[in-house]
Amino acid sequence: MTRPIHIAIAACLMGIALAGCKTDGVVLNDGIVRTNEPTPPELTAFGDTFKGLKTVSDVEFYASDEAVAQATNQFRQSNYGNAGAFFYKAVLLAPNDGVAWLGLAASCDRIRRFDLADKAYRHAFQQLGPTPEYLNNYGYSNLLRGNLQAARNNFLRAYELAPNDPTVNNNLQLLSSSVHNIER
Repeated sequence: MTRPIHIAIAACLMGIALAGCKTDGVVLNDGIVRTNEPTPPELTAFGDTFKGLKTVSDVEFYASDEAVAQATNQFRQSNYGNAGAFFYKAVLLAPNDGVAWLGLAASCDRIRRFDLADKAYRHAFQQLGPTPEYLNNYGYSNLLRGNLQAARNNFLRAYELAPNDPTVNNNLQLLSSSVHNIER
């Protein structure tokens, strides 16, 4: 007689234990419980819901954007060494950023580090190609080095691509004035 009592107690305890369990899955109309699908109020490890997560395509900035902005600001203030340091940081963060490479090259030109400028121009050309900005900057680099024929060729190629660009036009005028007024 004690055996049926033990079975009844065991059945009651198992019923109580199973009654405390619940599934966290999603039950669809077909009656199947799917436990691997997140429910809307479920939080991620970052404390956000799954609906709040952004994909990589939703990101509105790149890691190098802040460094390029700081570098551009320093360049406009004629702090070419600081600009070069920020552009260098930008190319380390995003090696495929042609604008950062072009800025680094221009900064190196201004501090007369033409060896570093040449390396940066090679990387910029690989990323951007022969754009008017690239040709104009490279022409100005040649002008700073005293290579007036190469500067003229680059300025004219930039002018062909962007005839209304005021920077290209100004550099062509600067080149013509430097040919007429040789300083020694």
